[in-house]
Amino acid sequence: MINKLIENIKKTQAPVVVGLDPMLDYIPSHILDQTIKERGETLEAAGEAIWQYNKGIIDATYDLIPAVKPQIAMYEQFGIPGLEAFNKTADYCRQKGLVVIGDVKRSDIGSTSAAYANAHIGSVTVGNTKLSGFHEDFITVNPYLGSDGVKPFIDVCKEEKRGIFVLVKTSNPSSGEFQDQKVEGKPLYEIVGEKVAEWGADCMGDSYSYVGAVVGATYPEMGKVLRAIMPNTYILVPGYGAQGGSAKDLKPYFNKDGLGAIVNSSRGIICAYKQEKYAQFGAENYADASRQAVIDMREDIASIF
Repeated sequence: MINKLIENIKKTQAPVVVGLDPMLDYIPSHILDQTIKERGETLEAAGEAIWQYNKGIIDATYDLIPAVKPQIAMYEQFGIPGLEAFNKTADYCRQKGLVVIGDVKRSDIGSTSAAYANAHIGSVTVGNTKLSGFHEDFITVNPYLGSDGVKPFIDVCKEEKRGIFVLVKTSNPSSGEFQDQKVEGKPLYEIVGEKVAEWGADCMGDSYSYVGAVVGATYPEMGKVLRAIMPNTYILVPGYGAQGGSAKDLKPYFNKDGLGAIVNSSRGIICAYKQEKYAQFGAENYADASRQAVIDMREDIASIF
């Protein structure tokens, strides 16, 4: 699946992933009011509104982007109807040819990690039938439990030709409380980066590994160090736009071939219609505002090369 991601990036000339992270107050009133009218003030109405909102954005942007990244917590908060919206969104994106990165941040002891891996990028067998649960193409993985917690995901990656992005240096302000701590003089995030490179060496696509890394745009100097540590690792870069990362911060994340990184934007795209810059579109045309925000982001990133 890493080969497909790279193929999509080359085709669109856009190392951009749209974070489909819906909250109810992001959804235009004409969508939410209609689902409440049909289903009442219920979780089912919320789930349907999320699905309709996502579908509009996907339809408006799928030809411009290589991938999407739905954050599962935004769906789980609405219970089973929310998870149904997550699943419908992932299925629809795959039908449109997009790579789906499930932002699920899973990990646990080995047997539990194996179950998480089967749920999201693998399969289970019921009787004689092999079935997939959420069937994303990639998922995010927390490495805090060490190799025991990560290896089951890598095993499924090899079997299913799917991928993972391991949290290495995250974009949030307090990430340094643990990730920057020195272990024998070396920051912990560097040690995790070295481990990611080691895990990935045994799980290669044509030029990059199935085992990727998450490194925030808000720490470009650290990104430069980690790029050198993980030369064959694709880096998923959150933190662009709403979290403060800018295009000039992104260059260290890319390799000389112009590949090696894909940059996420969530609110900056899915809530574009709420920004002054795109206010002329209005709530009714929220998806058109998202499309323009993708075009502007693509041009912004292109300016660094």
